[in-house]
Amino acid sequence: MDNPQIKTPKTTTVPSQNSINNNPKTEEDIEEFEEFEEFEEEFEAEETSNISDPLSGYNRAMTSFNDKVIIYALNPVSEAYAYVLPQPFRLGVSNFIHNINFPIRLVNNLLQLKFQNSSDEIERFIINTTVGLGGLMDPAKNHMKIPILPHNEDFGQTLGHYGIGSGFHVVLPFFGPSNVRDTIGITVDGYVSPLVNVRGLEHYKIPDNLGQSIAIVTLHFINKNSLHLGEYESIKKDAIDLYPFLRDIYEQKRISDIAE
Repeated sequence: MDNPQIKTPKTTTVPSQNSINNNPKTEEDIEEFEEFEEFEEEFEAEETSNISDPLSGYNRAMTSFNDKVIIYALNPVSEAYAYVLPQPFRLGVSNFIHNINFPIRLVNNLLQLKFQNSSDEIERFIINTTVGLGGLMDPAKNHMKIPILPHNEDFGQTLGHYGIGSGFHVVLPFFGPSNVRDTIGITVDGYVSPLVNVRGLEHYKIPDNLGQSIAIVTLHFINKNSLHLGEYESIKKDAIDLYPFLRDIYEQKRISDIAE
């Protein structure tokens, strides 16, 4: 489920593969699902004995819980949301949330001493906030002679960049697969994000309280999933055992993210 997130991923009919492939894709959120599909075949036969998993019993139960939330709650709500709101509007919401979370990317690129990436992020934020109407559009990527691409770094990647191990695997409720390092990363990034209310930092945050933060995160999950309906099922269909399948894909993806 943003580590989501899977960083999220029906009682309704699952879309056919052709309908999935013909749907226009969002600018930023699609990267997560594409990366999972890319790693699905590459690491299917990899040895995973090096993944520490002392919470396997809990993780299996939580994976089953998250799967039911996606199938019986998130997907139906996302379908209704997509029916009511046209795709351009939902793409705008996705772009806006990505743009306003610019501080997370900037701070983590700076912490990793990736100064060109940091400069790109600043330039992207200025262009998209002004020309892109507050970040609803992404002209920095789509309308520049030389596109300025985002550099998605989080604090979990920053810790990994400096050699901090992942620790044991843990599945978070609603957010999906994670590990000790990335769970710490999610917490730290929450302090940096303008969209997460933190006591003592209210003046620097958009939501005024925890309830508003939960509402914003919920909207993000629904909006993101509405742009990728059917893709979770596409990933899931080849899994003989869902929990280790998602665990191994997640851990290998994070290794790749840190290596970039």
